[in-house]
Formats: sequence, structure tokens, C-alpha cells
Amino acid sequence: MLHAAKNKTKILNMKIVYNKISIEELKSMAENTFGSLVKAVVDVEREIIAVDGELHSDEESYLLENGSKQSNLWGINIYPDKVSKDWIEFDSLINIKPWMNNRGRGIDDPSLKEKIKEIVEKRVKR
Repeated sequence: MLHAAKNKTKILNMKIVYNKISIEELKSMAENTFGSLVKAVVDVEREIIAVDGELHSDEESYLLENGSKQSNLWGINIYPDKVSKDWIEFDSLINIKPWMNNRGRGIDDPSLKEKIKEIVEKRVKR
């Protein structure tokens, strides 16, 4: 199931992935925006992903509006054309959370990174 976002001034293409999204759809999103990547925000508690926002902060806000908690949200970039383990990049300004001992744009906790990878693997049909 996908849930599309709408805004009063423009229609946003953001979606919340509750079940699955195909790699082909991610490739199409990448081609229509950044070329090789899709910005995404993962809710590690609810195991859902917001995709296709212009900024990670847009996706973060969208998830917050739809019941997520700030502490559970982490920004990533997905490179749908890559087949290696490098298809997920942990880099986003929303990841700077000093109160959670994450002081940079990446994700410092290896177990959290692994959980995010598992959620993305679960939600993206490759």
C-alpha cells in the first residue's frame, strides 16, 4: 500500500511504503528527480519508508504528520541502479541527533544501520 502526499500549493510525489515498492518504480523516481538516487526516510519503529521527496526533511515531516516519532526517523539515499551493498547511503541532515549520540549526517550505530538495511530490503522488491 502506498500513501501519496498532497500540498495546498503543489502536489508532492512523496509516498509512504507500507508493503512493497518495486525497484523499477524507484528507478523511475530517480530519473525524474536526482538522476541516480531517491531520497528516503525510514521509520525504524513502524518499519515503513517515505520516498520521493525533494528533501529528507519533507519526507520526515510527512511521516511525522502520519504518526511517526522523530527519534525513529532516519534519512538515507537509495541508488536503485546499484546491485551491490552500496545501494543504500546513510547521509542526511535529519540524522544529526546529538540527543541520541548521533552527531553527524551518517548513522553511527552499526545495529541501527543494519536494522535500516533490513527494512529497506523488506520493502523494496528487487
